[in-house]
Amino acid sequence: MIVEELKLINQRNYKELQLQFHPKLNVIVGENAQGKTNILEAIYVGAIGKSFRTNKDQEMIKMLKENAYIKVKVRKITDKVEIEILLSKEVNKKIKINKVPLIKYGDLLGNLNVVLFSPEDLKIIKEGPNERRRFINNDISQISPKYYYTLTQYNKILQQRNKLLKNYKGNKINIEIWNEQLTNQGASLMIYRRNFIKRIAILAKLMHRKITEGSESLEVQYESNVKVKDDEELKDIKVNFLKKLKELQDVEIRRGLTLVGPHRDDLIFKINGLEVKNFGSQGQQRTSVLSLKLAELELMKGEVGEYPILLLDDVMSELDAKRQNYLIHNLKNIQTFITTTNIEPLNINNDKEYTLFEVVNGEISIISPKK
Repeated sequence: MIVEELKLINQRNYKELQLQFHPKLNVIVGENAQGKTNILEAIYVGAIGKSFRTNKDQEMIKMLKENAYIKVKVRKITDKVEIEILLSKEVNKKIKINKVPLIKYGDLLGNLNVVLFSPEDLKIIKEGPNERRRFINNDISQISPKYYYTLTQYNKILQQRNKLLKNYKGNKINIEIWNEQLTNQGASLMIYRRNFIKRIAILAKLMHRKITEGSESLEVQYESNVKVKDDEELKDIKVNFLKKLKELQDVEIRRGLTLVGPHRDDLIFKINGLEVKNFGSQGQQRTSVLSLKLAELELMKGEVGEYPILLLDDVMSELDAKRQNYLIHNLKNIQTFITTTNIEPLNINNDKEYTLFEVVNGEISIISPKK
């Protein structure tokens, strides 16, 4: 999978920009606040449909402009895909795939697969379960649009059930109706998550062992407040979920909130048996996230048949020389985009296959294309 070309109009600080990329390594260098990350953001939006920096599409539109346009041309093993996204301050965004307007947002997912690694990803380890669920949801949605639709349905049902609990008037039949719908969608989500985390945990463990030269062992565990065993089928998990809802029904009515289900799921990271969030050093936390990102690459390759695009946004300064070198020289079969303020520590001068871009206040020049 290769991003061949990117075109931007009125996106962030770019009035108009059109770039062709190297199929292997692209390094974008420049001082802070010059527009480096905007390029990675545009590629990410082409894959996911939303930014990794903001929840508001309007913030991606250039100041004093009403619309912004993003076009990403992608070459895959079997075909070529042209993704167009029109952002507006007045109406919802519009998306086209090969000139055909999309009716459902979820139909965008899977046309371009990306793995992003930015300093913000340390939140996966350091912060609350929302960050870890976001990671899970973004990843599974890219490889299984059906998961995205199930998640959307679950969230709508959850919202309605919470509304009923907050305004409860003694009719338990209504709660039972919503319980049935919630457990149908929720059990499916938990099956997806269990299987995904089981696979990525194995890959992350292997990556971590390689990076730390066998000195550390990383575990990634799925934590749910519903019993989800490895051998349990969909119907079993649904029964477990329904049972838990009934046990907590009176408490939920008092609280006006659904207290059990996949919206409360979490991930636990451990190194040599100790939880990384509470006991890991900064270096161990960074290495854990790096291992997770490298595992994402391999998992997506296994699922879709080709590697996704790797976006490294200002993370090289967060890694020591050993880990930088590992990234640069062990991912040569994956198209990679790196933003950085300083190219020297990357030590890529002897690497023959890359393009170096320099960004100065929204203006981009190619410094050294190496074919």
